[in-house]
Amino acid sequence: MTADFPHSMIAVGFESPGGPDVLVAQTVALPQAGPGELLVEVAYAGVNRPDVIQRQGHYPPPPGASPVPGLEIAGKVVALGEGVDPVLLGQPVCALVSGGGYAQYCIADARHCLPVPEGLSLAEAAALPETLFTVWHNVFERGWARDGETILVHGGTSGIGTMAIALGKLFGLTVIVTCGSDSKCSTALELGAAHAINYKKSDFVEEVAQITEGKGVNLVLDMVAGDYVPRNLRCLAEDGRHVTIAVQGGARTQINMAVVMTRRYTLTGSTLRPRSAQFKALLAQEIAANVWPLVETGELRPVMDRTFPLAEAAAAHARMESGGHIGKIVLAVAG
Repeated sequence: MTADFPHSMIAVGFESPGGPDVLVAQTVALPQAGPGELLVEVAYAGVNRPDVIQRQGHYPPPPGASPVPGLEIAGKVVALGEGVDPVLLGQPVCALVSGGGYAQYCIADARHCLPVPEGLSLAEAAALPETLFTVWHNVFERGWARDGETILVHGGTSGIGTMAIALGKLFGLTVIVTCGSDSKCSTALELGAAHAINYKKSDFVEEVAQITEGKGVNLVLDMVAGDYVPRNLRCLAEDGRHVTIAVQGGARTQINMAVVMTRRYTLTGSTLRPRSAQFKALLAQEIAANVWPLVETGELRPVMDRTFPLAEAAAAHARMESGGHIGKIVLAVAG
């Protein structure tokens, strides 16, 4: 760290859990990069559903992580910890972080960073890591998706949903999504979904059966859980895989395990934030090798919703909770 750095910075956090209005700007100490880490001057930070759940008091940061919300950032590397390649100093990067993104500066594990190529804005770069890491791991690694298969994705116009559409299209999947309005269904189709079901007007189980001519889908990416799970299983083909990544509809459900056995289903799920630094480093390597070339060529871009100033993080959270957003919400930090 050089002598030119400030000793403090502005970060947005909260003292007690609550609604969006509990988010306030605070002056906090500047974090210090440790071995294998780097300090990023944050230009933009992504807003994600886990940030909202943390603010509500239901998703505490893992041990050692910053209590400041924010799981993805983009900006310039301004300081290096011991053992970090000096070539990174001054470079634009985006990074998956365990917390601390809603701030002027943020610590990132150097292994969890990806370079920002020409043609990708820093706002777009900040909107990539959380959804890209989550979808890649859960669809292609845990869900074993392969070319020619069909996937059902709930929340088709969310950040996760739009990333699932994009990756599915690029890697040869037929993507069926559910959305909460006709306009969102139209948007999902424009983004590349093969089919979009308005779950408020139609039974998605019946619609999937019709679309697949009774065969079912190979994979369900589930963000709802609760009573959606047995309905999702009815959508699966034999040997289908069900991957849960959130429990917005409740953590408990009741299913018929005889059906799971006779149709040879695989039920799995994951949460990304608590995973080890080594696991995330390996995941970053997979993405760098398999997906990042598509970012460099411009074939993969995040769907952007709105940008809010850091000081208006509460408004950003309110927009996410309203369900009106399409794609990613980001916070502009620099300037």
